[in-house]
Amino acid sequence: MKYDYASIGFYTFDCLGWPFEAVPDGGGTFFLDELTLAVSGAAGTAAIAAAKMGLSCLAVGGVGDDLMGHWVLQRLREFGVDASGMQQIAGGKTSSSIVTTRRDGSRPALHMKGATSAFFVEDAALGTVCDARVVHLGGVGLMDRMDRAQNARLLQHAKQAGAVTTVDVFAGSPDDLPAVARVLPHTDYFMPSVEEAMALTGRQDLSEMASQFFDYGTRCCIFTLGADGASYHHADGTSFRVPAFDVPVKCTCGCGDAFNAGMAVALCRDMEPETAVRFAQATSALNATGLGSQAGVHSFERTWEFMNATPSRR
Repeated sequence: MKYDYASIGFYTFDCLGWPFEAVPDGGGTFFLDELTLAVSGAAGTAAIAAAKMGLSCLAVGGVGDDLMGHWVLQRLREFGVDASGMQQIAGGKTSSSIVTTRRDGSRPALHMKGATSAFFVEDAALGTVCDARVVHLGGVGLMDRMDRAQNARLLQHAKQAGAVTTVDVFAGSPDDLPAVARVLPHTDYFMPSVEEAMALTGRQDLSEMASQFFDYGTRCCIFTLGADGASYHHADGTSFRVPAFDVPVKCTCGCGDAFNAGMAVALCRDMEPETAVRFAQATSALNATGLGSQAGVHSFERTWEFMNATPSRR
C-alpha cells in the first residue's frame, strides 16, 4: 500500500491562547502568556501526530480558499504529510476555532464549521484515498455531504482493499447516531470519547454502550475517558482499562485525536491490544503537555520512552 495512514475528515485551523481567565468587560483587554496556531480536528491532529511518529500519511478533507486554508495546507506539508487529498472549496471558508485554554487545560472554544461540511470524495477517488494500511475517518457528524452515505462507501472500499479502519466522531445527541450507524459495519476500531458515546446512546454504562455499537456492526470500541484513561471493549468479550498518565496538563485540545494517531502507529507496528492502547494513551498524554493539538508529540521513540517511564494517575 502507498501510505501507512490515510486520515480523512475534519481539518480545522485553530488559534489558541493561554491562560484564559475571563472575558474582559466592554472593550477591555486581558494579557496572555502564549498564543499559537495549530492544525486540529479529528483528522488533522491525527495526520500530523502520526507523521511525527514516522508514518507516511495522506490527508483527505476540505479547506476554504482563504488565508486559513492556505496555512493549513502549508503546515501539513511542513510535517511531511501528503496533502494531495485535500480539497480547497471555491468560495468556501476553512473550518476554524478560537480556543481559549484555561490553566487546568480545559479549552472552551468558538468554532466556525466551514469547509468540512462541503468536501466530498467521489467514487473514482476511493481507490486513491484508501490506499493505506490504516484508514481513519475522523469527525463523523460534521461532514454533511460525506455523512449521508459516502463515508460508509469509503470505509467499505477500504475494508475490501485490506485496510484496517478506525472511526472517531463529533457527536452531541442521538440525532447524530444515524450517520455513525452507517459506518460501523465497516469499522474495525470505533474510538469516541465517553461523552460522545453517552450522547449517541443515552446510556451511562460502558459495556452497555459497547454492546449497542457492536449491534451496529463494529467489532471493537475504545472509549477515551479523559483523566481516567481509556476503556477497551471487543465483541469477543475482551475488555480492559488503561489509566491515564500522570503529566502536567497544559492544554487538552486534540487529546482524543492524538489518541487516534497513537492507535494508528500501534496498528502499523502490530502491537498487542493492551500495548496499543497504552501507546495511544501515551500519545494523548504527551499532546496535553503542549499548547495546541499535537504540540507535545515529537517522535515514536519519545512516545515509547514516555510510555515506559511515566507513572499512571492514581
